[in-house]
Amino acid sequence: MAHDTPGIDPAELDADGLAVRREVLGADYVAASLAKVDASTAEFQQLITRYAWNEIWTRPGLDRRMRSAVTMTALVAHGHWHEFELHVRAAKRNGLSREEIVEILLQTAIYCGVPAANSAFKIAQPILAED
Repeated sequence: MAHDTPGIDPAELDADGLAVRREVLGADYVAASLAKVDASTAEFQQLITRYAWNEIWTRPGLDRRMRSAVTMTALVAHGHWHEFELHVRAAKRNGLSREEIVEILLQTAIYCGVPAANSAFKIAQPILAED
């Protein structure tokens, strides 16, 4: 499974996880991400596709809207801004409205801190203005 050239064959990934990943994050984003895979990151891509996208995102206990809300909150709490931007778009794709995303970010101001929420609003604002 050594990858000397960039990219990974999607056939090397968990098919169900890859399908969910594409639905949530968008096929173009996933394709671009997979095109950057090399020998150092191939196993990580296999892990997150199987574990995060197949085993966690498909569990019956929460719908995708709720999973998006939880994910955005966790990303704000930890200051993972690149991933946060990605998941604001995913939240919209999963059916969260602009108003619901704003409410989630207001909630993060109290539990994650005002500076974190301020950063989140700056990132989310242009995404929420789309459409």
